[in-house]
Amino acid sequence: MEAALRKIDEVIEKGRYKDNWDSLSQYRIPKWYQELKFGIFIHWGIYSVPAFANEWYSRNMYIQGTPEFEHHVKTYGLHKDFGYKDFIPMFKAEKFDPEEWAELFKEAGARYVLPVAEHHDGFQMYASDISHWNAAKMGPKRNVLGELKKAVEGKDMVFGTSSHRVEHWFFMGHGREFNSDIKEPMKRGDFYWPAQKEPDHHDLYSPAPSEEFLQDWLVRCCEIVDRYRPGIIYFDWWIEHSAVKPYLKKFAAYYYNRAEEWGKEVVINYKHDAFQFGCAVVDIERGQFAQAKPYYWQTDTAVARNSWCYTANNEYKSANEIICQLIDIVSKNGTLLLNIGPKSDGMIPKEDKEILQTIGKWLKINGEAIYGSRVWRQSGEGPTLVTEGQFSDGSEKEFTSRDMRFTINGSYLYAAVLKWPKDGHISIESLGERDASKLPLFHGIIREVSVLGFSDAAINWNRTQEALEINTSGIRSEYPVVFKIKIE
Repeated sequence: MEAALRKIDEVIEKGRYKDNWDSLSQYRIPKWYQELKFGIFIHWGIYSVPAFANEWYSRNMYIQGTPEFEHHVKTYGLHKDFGYKDFIPMFKAEKFDPEEWAELFKEAGARYVLPVAEHHDGFQMYASDISHWNAAKMGPKRNVLGELKKAVEGKDMVFGTSSHRVEHWFFMGHGREFNSDIKEPMKRGDFYWPAQKEPDHHDLYSPAPSEEFLQDWLVRCCEIVDRYRPGIIYFDWWIEHSAVKPYLKKFAAYYYNRAEEWGKEVVINYKHDAFQFGCAVVDIERGQFAQAKPYYWQTDTAVARNSWCYTANNEYKSANEIICQLIDIVSKNGTLLLNIGPKSDGMIPKEDKEILQTIGKWLKINGEAIYGSRVWRQSGEGPTLVTEGQFSDGSEKEFTSRDMRFTINGSYLYAAVLKWPKDGHISIESLGERDASKLPLFHGIIREVSVLGFSDAAINWNRTQEALEINTSGIRSEYPVVFKIKIE
């Protein structure tokens, strides 16, 4: 631990980035990241064995009176006899095929992939020298992260990963409240350590994680950087705690400096205000912004509403809902990180697979409106309001044929109609001519209008004072339809 901490300090000392916000504010978001627009998140770990409720099973199974607690006792027995650690031998991943996964993600149109390296439960999904509680030495006995990196990069996608380790400070703490397998003595390196009392998540000051735990967190994160050289690292929310901030700054300086040594540009995703604004990329969990932003941002959400991991009762979104969300996010200067949850044996559920394949088919036709696109002077038009903020995608939005989203790419403006009308008539009010003295939204020249994916469709268009009026025939679609408009 001491040697690892010295190495971190040495890299920061000789590098351009120092562990303070003034220095880290020199960071600029890489152009390559802003081109990608769509990525895959993967929640896969021990929690995929019980496959009950969600990926917080390791915490909730120790909270007396919860459905997880009752399910655990009924299914596996008393916690003192069968605890969370006893799922590890059952996590065999016998059907895990990283090449097959990567091929599916490529088919889905993803440009970057982020498997979880370590979730709140404290089990590392990678080979590590810090703890033997990892997938390379237990359970699957495979270096899951390393194998996925090779497969993902082999398909020309960007490899990233996430750490949710900091929440482990309190995640197993409820197991101390009754006779369970979580008990003293405990020391650093133990699977359940430190299992402290769960704090009020809104309190960013007390109680604070110990220096020993935070040093361990920092070294774990920097080990991931050095071993796997991810292009993106994602953090969950609790890095915002005041006690974590000095270590978070050290990590960012270390990661950015190491990337410069590699000749590589990298990205950190964070939530809330964990980072000083502009020093990394802000992420909105299960939600988005209502309007376009002048800065680049990310949404992370899942194919299932109720869980990030596989469960037997996942409530799946429709592929159409996710495609609409992708279009909306990209039109507002964002990128979508979409999570799937493989089964404990390594198989991707057919529901997840079908959703990804449908998104991929849509992107194969309409990708030019997404990849490498930029925001237009307004993100869209239409009557349906998008709720701003996190955890706002609990139900599907009912879009209309008047709801459109705009992007621009080279010579073309793209207008995505989120729900195709049966009569084939579209009216784009943002492209009405209007009186130039009244500053119309667009007063340029429209040369041609075509539609992506329907080469045999008949299109007639006319620009009036009120709108660009488009009449079509031969178009039928249950998914968004994109018009390609050449402008000058």
